[in-house]
Amino acid sequence: MEIILKDDVKGVGYKNDIVSVKPGYGRNYLIPQGFAIIASESNKKMIAENVRQAAHKAEKIKNDAEEIASKLGDLKLEIKTKAGESGKIFGAVTALQVADALKEKGFDIDRKKISLGSIKELGEHSAVIDLHKAVHHEITISVIAE
Repeated sequence: MEIILKDDVKGVGYKNDIVSVKPGYGRNYLIPQGFAIIASESNKKMIAENVRQAAHKAEKIKNDAEEIASKLGDLKLEIKTKAGESGKIFGAVTALQVADALKEKGFDIDRKKISLGSIKELGEHSAVIDLHKAVHHEITISVIAE
């Protein structure tokens, strides 16, 4: 089933992308939740016209994302958490904690744009920030005990 995404959907695609998904996923989740519409010929033409009109806005958004990525540079965040003597932390470091640490450094980035693996030990870890569909930036996270 071909659909046109109305919003960014993690693992599926970005806004205005035409993607192919399983029919049940499209009919039962994406379309009712308002994340997508069916990719008919008229909808494809409508989206193509919207994309053409919004091209200059998209270029500005991409440039802003690249500027933020350059400001982030080789940023190294320190996140303090409670840990046992073996180096395992209680719980896990979440994207919300990373977003809060970035906010303290002056970067207002939504937690949904931060992808990190399961961080359950002290030490150095990496996270990827999706600033734009073409701009991804990797930062280093240093998890230390309180």
